[in-house]
Amino acid sequence: MSILHGSWINEIDQSYLFIWGETWRSVEPQLSNDDSVSLHPFSLNQAELINFLQSKELALKINPEQQSKREIIYLPSINKVIKSEQRSLPILSSQVTDKDQLIKNDAYELSPWQVEGLSLNARQTINLLNQLPLGFSEKNTQYLGEDLRFWTHVYRWSLDLLARKKFLPGVIHLDNDTAQSQWFPILDSTLDQTRFSQFNQWIPRVCLSYNITDKPLVSQPLILDFLRNIINVNIPLITSSIPLPNKNLLVQRWLRSLKEKEKNFGANERDIKRLENALHNWVLSIEEYLVTPTNKNLGINQFRVCFQLQPPSSSQVNSGDVNWKLNYYLQALDDSSFLVDAQTIWRSPFEKLSWQGRTIEHPQETLLKGLGLASRLYYAIAENLQESQPHYCELNPIQVYEFIRSTALILEDNGLGVILPSSLTKGEEEKRLGISIEAQVTPKKDERLSLKSLLNYQLKIAIGDQSISQQEFEKLLAQKSPLVEINGEWIALQPADVRAAQSIFNQSYEPIKLSVEDALRLSTGETQVIAKLPIVKFEASGTLQELINNLTNNQSIQIIDNPPGFKGQLRPYQQRGVGWLAFLEKWGLGACLADDMGLGKTPQLIAFLLHLKAENLLNKPTLVVCPTSVLNNWEREVKKFAPTLSTWIHHGDKRKKGKNFAQEVKTKNLVITSYSLLYRDAKILEEIEWQGVVLDEAQNIKNPQAKQSQAVRKLKTEFRIALTGTPVENRLAELWSILDFLNPTFLGTQQFFQRRFATPIEKYGDRESLQILRSLVRPFILRRLKTDQDIIQDLPEKQEMNVFCGLSSEQAELYQKLVDSSLEELEDKTGIQRQGLILSLLVKLKQICNHPAQFLKEKQLNFPHRSGKLMRLEEMLEELIEEGDRALIFTQFSEWGKLLQPYLMAKFSQEVLFLHGGTRREQRQVMIDRFQNAPDGPQLFILSLKAGGTGLNLTRANHVFHIDRWWNPAVENQATDRAFRIGQKRNVQVHKFVCTGTLEDKINEMLETKKQLAEQTVDAGENWLTQLDTDQLRTLLLLDRDAIIDE
Repeated sequence: MSILHGSWINEIDQSYLFIWGETWRSVEPQLSNDDSVSLHPFSLNQAELINFLQSKELALKINPEQQSKREIIYLPSINKVIKSEQRSLPILSSQVTDKDQLIKNDAYELSPWQVEGLSLNARQTINLLNQLPLGFSEKNTQYLGEDLRFWTHVYRWSLDLLARKKFLPGVIHLDNDTAQSQWFPILDSTLDQTRFSQFNQWIPRVCLSYNITDKPLVSQPLILDFLRNIINVNIPLITSSIPLPNKNLLVQRWLRSLKEKEKNFGANERDIKRLENALHNWVLSIEEYLVTPTNKNLGINQFRVCFQLQPPSSSQVNSGDVNWKLNYYLQALDDSSFLVDAQTIWRSPFEKLSWQGRTIEHPQETLLKGLGLASRLYYAIAENLQESQPHYCELNPIQVYEFIRSTALILEDNGLGVILPSSLTKGEEEKRLGISIEAQVTPKKDERLSLKSLLNYQLKIAIGDQSISQQEFEKLLAQKSPLVEINGEWIALQPADVRAAQSIFNQSYEPIKLSVEDALRLSTGETQVIAKLPIVKFEASGTLQELINNLTNNQSIQIIDNPPGFKGQLRPYQQRGVGWLAFLEKWGLGACLADDMGLGKTPQLIAFLLHLKAENLLNKPTLVVCPTSVLNNWEREVKKFAPTLSTWIHHGDKRKKGKNFAQEVKTKNLVITSYSLLYRDAKILEEIEWQGVVLDEAQNIKNPQAKQSQAVRKLKTEFRIALTGTPVENRLAELWSILDFLNPTFLGTQQFFQRRFATPIEKYGDRESLQILRSLVRPFILRRLKTDQDIIQDLPEKQEMNVFCGLSSEQAELYQKLVDSSLEELEDKTGIQRQGLILSLLVKLKQICNHPAQFLKEKQLNFPHRSGKLMRLEEMLEELIEEGDRALIFTQFSEWGKLLQPYLMAKFSQEVLFLHGGTRREQRQVMIDRFQNAPDGPQLFILSLKAGGTGLNLTRANHVFHIDRWWNPAVENQATDRAFRIGQKRNVQVHKFVCTGTLEDKINEMLETKKQLAEQTVDAGENWLTQLDTDQLRTLLLLDRDAIIDE
């Protein structure tokens, strides 16, 4: 993936935005024989840059010939002395994670590089920046470099200045008889000065690394020049329609030029001087805050006026003095705790004040300016400024309440500081009139606990965490003040809260039922309201407290070792997973097991069912719903790990229905079906009372409006489990759908969830809402990654697993016809001719098992449901791509790879590499380098077994797929070792695809169970099959009709 870079450049005669592109290429370090600056080896040339802009749908009206430009930029590079004599190479920006550490590392240095790009004038800059996103999270924004992203933020600030009318008109004298009108941004408020200071701190170093001569660039004049140029282009777009008198007076010509593209106008030198002087006198008081070409260093004061609200003391209140003080201070912008009171400032020298190791320039002037601004925003301060040296004003309780609810926010929005008592500050420390609840859960006899179980609770009125009686409440109201003091803390009583509390004391409110579901929400910090009052304190006890503690701390849940009847050995993290499932099932809570691919979600679920059986809790059948492609996998896994579980697959055109279905499932522990049958057979599935419903690949219900998503919600069951390998928390719509299946209504309706969480988080980056959502869903989602330290130590370095896939009806028909005709043809063949026919037959059967399109010589793949292998491959690749993993896909057929490559590229909207025998040597090395080294290189690499099975180092892949089989373990192991070899830092998962009910299935079983035969195949490849007689061959090739996966 290419990265778009750019920065504002301010030269003596012009200013412009320079943009350039960076991409990974396989290059050798540059050799420098002279002092010339080398061309950046990773920079895009002009044509590539324009194509890249077009690919991102960035519409720019540019003239490449006029705007093409090369700039010299200093970038982190490999130290040529240490790494290789006289050789250097820049470091890709995507690989620079810790810039400070990089600078300290002697292996790297800042070196000059030439980059080719485009220069954009201010109007073109606005056009580009208007199209660029601000956020970081979305994948389609990752092409933006941090330098260009920085200027998008500065540009948004310039729009804010325009909206707040923070600009003034001016004039620049160019020569004797020509002047130029200009708009000058004005940064006179503390708010804008604070922002300007922040941008100076945040500017990426690379923005100050262009065309360095004897002195390094400074951020302040660069940002100011950008603001001035951008505002001068934007304002005429706003003011162009304003009518002005068409007179030839100097002022009229000046005013007209201010609203036009052409800024220059003619006048004699004397008149221009007079206009300059008049404008200078007009802005004299704020001149130092105007962004003009000559004002390179804006007058930034490091201190602002701050207002501290001070409550009356207890003795004052007792004596009847209930007024508060609003004290005046100067506050350091970079340290809110650094305060200097107004009395000290009035006693200080006019020019400079030294205080606690810091120096304040013009302290009295700074204080007066801030008070002057505040007086225009708040009348109480304006009245107080009649005094010669004001240092506070008095507010009555009504005014204080008004100040807290609205005025404080207005002052802060204008860059002034406000300090309130902590109990009156909005946020976690705010004390408010509300409800305190003490709750426990006492289930009735034979009643199963669940989210809907009702709580026994006691409700009290409280302020903060302090409960109050009705008598104490009436006493507070008797003060007839919106501000009351309790235990030394001041509380603001909102009228609506007071009325709600009176209703509760008078028991004139409608009683509220609280459930375990409500308790979980409250324990995570999600605000709830009862009888129009917020719940300010929640205490759980007994079993309810145990539940909340265990849900918020999974480590305290009891692990379950191998349950009776489990064949195999659960790894420690799997034992924890089984214990977690059992705990949630005990409470009737739905669980989403979202472990990474390859961590064994299926064995954990099977062990969990055996645990229930051992506890006599598996009295009814459990329904497993999975993609059609893994139906046979599920049946085999259950037989492998839990042969005592009675299992039945509900599938195929001969599946049982009606009473026959109901009668059959009563005798089973486990019923396995597919998503498509959920709604086709909804009626008979809904009639069964299931012990549990398990969704494998639960992302299949991500669309809540889909028929299968609606059908599964109607099933009657005691517990619900979702299995998925994708990070569901990354997609909020999918998260809601899965959680709503597991624990209906817990996250509210879809509309409520969109309004409360999805929109604030995805559109506005609301971190508080994101944190609350994570707290709400965390108890129900268990996700472990292969990279977790406590998981890595439990895993083998290489995991090999068979992936069993069914046949589509089309595959089955082709397979059976070919077997029948070939066996008939073999009847009278002997010797080499017979051996050749058998080998040809094996090849064709493998092609059918891959996809009918390969066998039928079709030119492209279309529908995935024509092949069980392709369906399963798609599902697994989708999961690993989502994880950011990389995979090698081996096939022995080049023609299959040629079909697969464009299909996967279209499916996943990314490049897929394909290396085969016809790949030229140069192309081969480029592919390997890109897959192995490019920071954003392709995630999928298809290789023909002969061309890519040996001699390659592809350790960046942590998945290996053998999509079709060579039936030679030595050859397959050699291919696997492309990823599993020295240099591999991650566990490698090897997926070997097998079509069930076919010769693939039977040969695989032989290789798994008969070591001697496996050793024979190492030496002889598939030739041993040619030695079988016709009856033996017929047995081997016989198709098991149960393997067909079509519904």
